[in-house]
Amino acid sequence: MATVPEIRLYAAHPGSGLWRLAGDADSEGDDPPPPYWAYQWAGGLVLARHFLERPETVRGWRVLDLGAGSGLVGIAAAKAGASAVFAAEIDRNGIASIGLNATLNGVEVTAVSGDLTGGPAPEVDIVAVGDLFYDAGLAERVTAFLDRCVSAGIEVLVGDPGRAHLPHGRLQLVTEYAVADVGTGHVATTKPSAVFSFG
Repeated sequence: MATVPEIRLYAAHPGSGLWRLAGDADSEGDDPPPPYWAYQWAGGLVLARHFLERPETVRGWRVLDLGAGSGLVGIAAAKAGASAVFAAEIDRNGIASIGLNATLNGVEVTAVSGDLTGGPAPEVDIVAVGDLFYDAGLAERVTAFLDRCVSAGIEVLVGDPGRAHLPHGRLQLVTEYAVADVGTGHVATTKPSAVFSFG
């Protein structure tokens, strides 16, 4: 199973109290699950592993980690020698997490708050997208944004375990790893996940 032991993250666990950030307990009295950004998703794991094993992919380039969550992919890009790293996230607690995790790993990552998918292509060289194709509406917005990025000459890399709305016809396989998905960390729940070039 591919992991990223080179990167330390503040992670969700039963005693972390992160459930409080997700809102009140449900009607049955159970705690809600921790926020989505508190977990390592398969697409982020494969992108991070790829950057750490192939640092020439990002070395010297400006990288945007779109839908950054905890900042895992951006931190991996920074460790691999990216000249500048931006991590875009819509959740304010995720933004705080990115800063904490970057500091924990001794790298500089600029957190960008908000949904960039409705805007123009950013001023970067590479856009890395992990796990943003699980919902049809989101996938449509992300694909349109990535089209604008490609038209602007930006390289786009997608990390994904094959979620429902992945635009297969637009992707070329770069590499594959078997990783755990969405915070489980158990070998029994691993699945093949891939890094793709989008074009």
